[in-house]
Amino acid sequence: MGYRGSREDHPVVKAMREISLYILKASESMDLEQVDSLINILLKAYNDKRKILVMGAGRSGLVGRAFAMRLLHLGFHSYVLGDTIVPSISKGDVAIAISGSGRTQLILTAAEAAKKVGATVVAVTSYPDSPLGMLADLVVWVPGRAKTSRVVDFFARQILGIHEPLAPLGTLFEDTAAVFLDGVIYALMKELGVNEEEMAARHANIEL
Repeated sequence: MGYRGSREDHPVVKAMREISLYILKASESMDLEQVDSLINILLKAYNDKRKILVMGAGRSGLVGRAFAMRLLHLGFHSYVLGDTIVPSISKGDVAIAISGSGRTQLILTAAEAAKKVGATVVAVTSYPDSPLGMLADLVVWVPGRAKTSRVVDFFARQILGIHEPLAPLGTLFEDTAAVFLDGVIYALMKELGVNEEEMAARHANIEL
């Protein structure tokens, strides 16, 4: 491929700028009380030495995996649903379910199971009124386009000035959730007084 137009019109640059603009606008509209509640739940789990189970399907699962890794670097007992070494979840543990639509059956079923044993369920979703949102003890609303809501997505893109599908399917939610959760990690670093050197010491030292 040899693009001959201006740099601003290059499809990669154009998509990156639109996604960045969306995330910036999302940072201005998120409910900080919800965010602080999530941080407090995580800090309590850290102090009580409770387990954190992060769950998500598809690309949301990859976002969750990255978040769980950073929690591990901070000293949390964090796990990812689906891994073979995940221990049993019990009362007092925390399950963080990431789903843009809040309707992904696998995640909904897992969240229901966590709730049944007394774990605190946190939903990271664009739809607080979804089945996952209604089940959760805490909903953290992360704006983003979900695969299942084309009409709503159309109006959201119009408001943001996005007139083309530059971010297909659930990309806007997944990218926004990833950046948001990285922000949560930074907040936890400050609250726990953990520096980058301490995190690096917990990073895998045997890698392929």
